[in-house]
Amino acid sequence: EPALSDALRFLELVSGLIGQAVRLGRERTEAADQARAARDGARRAARDRHGLGNLVGHTPAMRTVFETVRLVAKWKTTVLLRGESGTGKELIANAIHYNSPRASGPFVKLNCAALPDTLLESELFGHERGAFTGAIASRKGRFEQGDGGTLFLDEIGEISPAFQAKLLRVLQEGEFERIGSSKTVRTDIRIIAATNKDLGTAVADGRFREDLFYRLNVMPIRLPPLRERLEDIPALTQFLVDRIAELQGRRLTVTDSALRLLARQSWPGNVRELENCLERAAIFSEGGTIDRDVLGRAGLTEAPPEATPDGDPRAARPRVDLSDPGLDERERLIAALEEAGWVQAKAARLLNMTPRQIAYRIQTLNIKMRQI
Repeated sequence: EPALSDALRFLELVSGLIGQAVRLGRERTEAADQARAARDGARRAARDRHGLGNLVGHTPAMRTVFETVRLVAKWKTTVLLRGESGTGKELIANAIHYNSPRASGPFVKLNCAALPDTLLESELFGHERGAFTGAIASRKGRFEQGDGGTLFLDEIGEISPAFQAKLLRVLQEGEFERIGSSKTVRTDIRIIAATNKDLGTAVADGRFREDLFYRLNVMPIRLPPLRERLEDIPALTQFLVDRIAELQGRRLTVTDSALRLLARQSWPGNVRELENCLERAAIFSEGGTIDRDVLGRAGLTEAPPEATPDGDPRAARPRVDLSDPGLDERERLIAALEEAGWVQAKAARLLNMTPRQIAYRIQTLNIKMRQI
């Protein structure tokens, strides 16, 4: 009887341990399922956010870019994005990755201009514990982190000639060693590089390796500056304002006169400058309407007329229909002044007004006169 009692206690203990193991296993499985679902949801959201339908532009140059992105996204081909700062190179890199068969894999980014060679090598290739001062643990580099996905190397034109040789080997062989290790690591990764430099000129000047340039320049995509696609300003503005409105949790609108003013700028900072300008304007727009006055408070001024070869600044801009009912009073007056070369008497005749009426409106509408 004592033996039977001991056996029962033993069986109870074993069954309790088995039940606990089953419960822990179920909890781990549920946690893994939840983590997997969260990752899948994040990836779906990223694909939706970076889908080809979210790329804004209707000009022929941008339609060519979007069609190239659609075609090249299907393959592992290396892509070189060229264009001025602020033209949307990272946005295009995102679109290529999230519309490719690698969309379920990692998308890893690195700004090559932000790090010196020693740190750049560690960031890309990783290091072993004790490989250098401060390396207190082994660490995977971006090439390992992005295995099965895409690596976006921004500002690739800034890397030194010494590091160019190390990068070339990875692109050629698909293998590398961590700093402090002799073990070769292989990686399956797609490379998208971006630069605002003219790498062809850098190759000719000996500042960039020719063999690395051709490794990167398999599929070049040039992003035009905003000044070459001013027709896209209205659509871009609406897209950016909608995004700002979502962040601010309110409704924002842009008037037609504000859109016309935006379309008259040269935008040296490209889309990034336009976005910054609209964000400032949204802050100054307490009522949620972005008009010309709000843009003025945000620091946007009337674009000065550009001189043509014959020296006539008025000929550089298309004539504005002064009878257009869509023009507000301030914009109509400015258009007349520009057409008249900022001579008030001539502008008065164009508007069938007296010089005194013109002078009064210039003062009340706070228009800054220019000397031509």
